[in-house]
Amino acid sequence: MASLLVALFLGAAAANALPSSLEGAKLRGEATFRFLGIPIYDARLYTKNGAAMRWTDTFGVELTYRKNLSQYDLVEGTMRELNRTGAPLAVRAKLETCFKDVKKGDRFLAVSQGPNQVGFWLNDSPRCTLKHPQINARFMGIFLGENSRSASFTRKLKGN
Repeated sequence: MASLLVALFLGAAAANALPSSLEGAKLRGEATFRFLGIPIYDARLYTKNGAAMRWTDTFGVELTYRKNLSQYDLVEGTMRELNRTGAPLAVRAKLETCFKDVKKGDRFLAVSQGPNQVGFWLNDSPRCTLKHPQINARFMGIFLGENSRSASFTRKLKGN
């Protein structure tokens, strides 16, 4: 259940509506996250010119939801994954302002903005900026890190 909620948390902006911070970005990889065989969201990774992802570069992860999810589910799932993959972070209150209920077809985009900042867009509209020490690696690591819930999902998303 925790992986379902985390997987559900991010949804994103369409490739044709990437924010200016991702100018020159191209699709690198894509994968579908499933929980107990049920598709929860489709994920896409955008990198500069579609190159291999590097943590020091700007990149974006877009999630297109296949299920309706509440803000509570998104926040709880994200917090569980952050706690599972490292020391607890005091970001719950900010996540509650960043996330809102999503419906099937909604898109959340998370864009790395240096090591301590991630910007979020929902259906092509800016939503918020999450600032916290090392939040980029911690948050994006949920999908792209070595300790993600699914190594095969991460490999596909990274285009490997």
